[in-house]
Amino acid sequence: MSTVTLIILLAALAAMAGLVIAPSVRQGRKGELPVRSLPSEAREQYAARWAGLQERFVDSPGWALREADRLLGALAVDRGYPAESEEKRMAALSVRHPEEIDGYRRLHAMAARVHEGERATERMREALVAARPLFEQLVRAQPHDERPLPPPVPRQRDLRRGRIPRQRLGPAADH
Repeated sequence: MSTVTLIILLAALAAMAGLVIAPSVRQGRKGELPVRSLPSEAREQYAARWAGLQERFVDSPGWALREADRLLGALAVDRGYPAESEEKRMAALSVRHPEEIDGYRRLHAMAARVHEGERATERMREALVAARPLFEQLVRAQPHDERPLPPPVPRQRDLRRGRIPRQRLGPAADH
């Protein structure tokens, strides 16, 4: 085997190894999490729920704080951030939202303290206010949110008849 052939063979093997290894390396990076689209109706529902809990803060600050923590966590999961644990979700959020993550951490920590009996209303209010920028970032419309809807899935009975509804097959072929 000549030196040139050996070099070409090694280069080909290295390229194939790179193709196999590269996807798994990319998937391991937190910054490359897929951000899921969120329909406008869902964004509006999240915004309405946030506004509602802010209104209820005056009468029930502990409830409002805990509900804000749950709502922000659910929104993050709906956007594609990890659902397994708060730690993983916050770590992933910190990559894309480094400026806003501290507010979420404050909210989450204060919600835990409220559960244990914390009654400092001003600190609760500050934690809720601190978490709002992350909420606004996550609920804000993104370019991928307004993708056109996928084509309709054929109904089972149409498939049995051999038809696919609403699909043009082109000009008829001469037999």
